[in-house]
Amino acid sequence: MKINFKIVLLIFCISLSVSAQKVFDIKKYGAVGDGKTLNTKAIQKAIDAANKSKGGKVLFSKGTFLSGSIVLKSDVELFFEEGAILLGSTNPEDYPKYDGIRAFIIASDSKNIAVNGKGIIDGQGRELALAIDSLHHTGVRIDPKYNYRRMRPEDGRGKLISFVKCDSITMTQITLKNSPGWTQCFRECKNIIIDFMKVESRAYWNNDGIDLDGCENARITNCNVNAADDGICLKSEVPGLHNNNIYIGNCTIRSSANAVKFGTGSYGSFKNVTIENIKVFDTFRSAVAIESVDGAEIENIKVSDITAVNTGNAILIRLGHRNGEKAGYIKNVSVKNVKVQIPFGRPDIDYDMRGPEVDYFHNPFPSSIAGIPGHLIENVTLENIEIIYPGKASKGMAYHPLSRLKDVKENINGYPEFTMFGELPSWGFYVRHVHGIQMKNIKLVLDKEDFRPAFVFDDVKDLTMKTIDVPSDKINQIVFKDVLSSNLDSESLKRKIEPEQNKFELPSK
Repeated sequence: MKINFKIVLLIFCISLSVSAQKVFDIKKYGAVGDGKTLNTKAIQKAIDAANKSKGGKVLFSKGTFLSGSIVLKSDVELFFEEGAILLGSTNPEDYPKYDGIRAFIIASDSKNIAVNGKGIIDGQGRELALAIDSLHHTGVRIDPKYNYRRMRPEDGRGKLISFVKCDSITMTQITLKNSPGWTQCFRECKNIIIDFMKVESRAYWNNDGIDLDGCENARITNCNVNAADDGICLKSEVPGLHNNNIYIGNCTIRSSANAVKFGTGSYGSFKNVTIENIKVFDTFRSAVAIESVDGAEIENIKVSDITAVNTGNAILIRLGHRNGEKAGYIKNVSVKNVKVQIPFGRPDIDYDMRGPEVDYFHNPFPSSIAGIPGHLIENVTLENIEIIYPGKASKGMAYHPLSRLKDVKENINGYPEFTMFGELPSWGFYVRHVHGIQMKNIKLVLDKEDFRPAFVFDDVKDLTMKTIDVPSDKINQIVFKDVLSSNLDSESLKRKIEPEQNKFELPSK
């Protein structure tokens, strides 16, 4: 992906110009850093003064500053010295909506804004959420969308940071922790720089680390994310929201859901996205999940240099049709230089806030690339991939024979997850409804025996397999069903094809 260095330089220069302007110390506006005094009005006065002065730095010096919602305005930088903590109130009344937004720090239609420094923004999200929960159960503040299955309130929790329709955002070095909901969401924003941020958000449900919802020209780099929900997530929550020119690089992610994810809200488009140099560990779901289920157009996606250990699934690419008038599409996806180690059992078992369990008994799941009938994923390249699987699959636990491949459920309108198809008939890769897939230098390793084949291809056109390494003591490791136009690079690879499923003619050399 081409990085627009003019935009990067512009944001950098704007940030410098903001930093060079007048300093507005919140203590001079009455703020007290004792962790007890509510400083909402004092902090807002400092922000408003900086905004009226056509820009400035709002300074948080060492101390703990308790506050409710504050509104960040154009040409204002919130700067946190080391040892400074902005602490969220645990009183729900301190978080009124602003322009329809409920969050700790809010910005709407603002330009040239920044949140920088080595301080901490702590939302006290668990305490706030439990206070909202208590108000519901005592009848003081009823939540009409209360989730009784999960025993959690939906309304009122808000986000730690919510920026909507903002232009030129810089966030560097800051630590964000303990959000009551999504940690931060940038919706319909453009020209975003997030660098050397630390996210520690395991306080409650829906604790996504970083969310971009219909954003353009964004860079997320050198971040450390530890989230109870998706780590870094690109979304398109309503039709018309488009994600374009996104770069995510040099990040470390731990998640009780997915590490890097497109969706689940996927109504608009995701185009020209580069993801590289990502380290993942102790993550429940997929290291990389690319999903279009609400009509989204996904194309020109480059993923490379991903290392994941103790992670439940390597790769999920899913084209479905959950919402929207018609299914979207996924095409031109490249995934290269990936190494993943998958355990037997939950990799996030040490989390105090874990994502929902898989609600049925199952064998370990393979990576899946799956469209739906009539809507095929197009032009996927997988290269230099090594996945270590746990094996230990048992026919007694669950058995899906190859003679019943048609019985693998399509789940066209299902919620996209690597578990969504139920028991799968392969242990390495399951590929269905795909047109144009190249698999080069793929190594699949088993720690223990697995009775299933490594690969299953069903309704696949234009398949190329080169330098495929699977356990040498096993034959019939590749199953073809309705595969048209395939190119396998060696006789030894051809011998690993399941004979009963080989209903095509191998190309002659």
